Amino acid sequence: MRVIDSHTEGEPTRVILSGGPDLGNGSLADRARRLCDEHGWIHTGVLAEPRGHDAMVGALLVPPADPTCVTGVIYFNTVGNLGMCGHATIGLVATLAHLGQIGPGTHRIETPVGVVTAQLLDTNTVRVTNVESYRLHAGVTVEVDGLGPITGDVAWGGNWFFLTDFHQIDLTMDNIPALTDAADRIRTALQRDGITGTDGAEIDHVELLGPARSSTADGRSFVLCPGMAYDRSPCGTGCSAKLACLAADGSLAAGATWRQESVIGSTYDCTYVDQSPDRIVATIQGRAFVTAEATLIFTADDPFRTGIRADHR
Repeated sequence: MRVIDSHTEGEPTRVILSGGPDLGNGSLADRARRLCDEHGWIHTGVLAEPRGHDAMVGALLVPPADPTCVTGVIYFNTVGNLGMCGHATIGLVATLAHLGQIGPGTHRIETPVGVVTAQLLDTNTVRVTNVESYRLHAGVTVEVDGLGPITGDVAWGGNWFFLTDFHQIDLTMDNIPALTDAADRIRTALQRDGITGTDGAEIDHVELLGPARSSTADGRSFVLCPGMAYDRSPCGTGCSAKLACLAADGSLAAGATWRQESVIGSTYDCTYVDQSPDRIVATIQGRAFVTAEATLIFTADDPFRTGIRADHR
């Protein structure tokens, strides 16, 4: 399996160029379901140890159903598929540019949740215009074990998020274990209380928000992704959900720039346009750098051919 690795503001992406499973035809959403149902090994086999690590996100290139798109892509992490992934889209575009398959300009990319556009500004800088984002619920309070009552918003930015202003623990790298534990407790409380996205969708991302540490940023976040890995980047879909909440509160005007800072200090420049009275379209700009080109080898008698999984422990 031929892959190219990159990182976007610190968060890794592994793009599968060839050797992935044949998912047949149909919509991207149908093929994404097929990936989970029939080829679930790929999540750990490609991304987990011994070939990768929990923070990696995969991007499987597939033919687009929409002929106006340069490619179709299915994003996933070690525990399952992702609807959309902002940092991985930036990494994908930088990877395609590295391969000479695209040049500067705007390119359409088909994902299981819709078409996004990505503008390659230079070799490493990409501006992604996401799918529609919106806030579903405001001011939701859950009683969290060890933390007490936590209030936040439920919003869609290509994935489902619970966003909360969080002041109990500083959003710094020194506190990553404690922040991970806190975010996981919040996610568990949401599941316990039956708080979901639209049509019962699981809220699998938790975004803890606090003040920026840099004078050039507007806010800082810690995002716990599905599983127990945190986002090293400011999280593209999380920024989209954040902007949807700011727009709904009247706290950020359309066209104004919000600079979001990650827990490691990297940043995205974010703006939005109004799409309807309650929906926005966010644009996220960041940088990605190619780090490796590799061929993954899956030997039939390798006991960890499909990665080190929970059922191995």
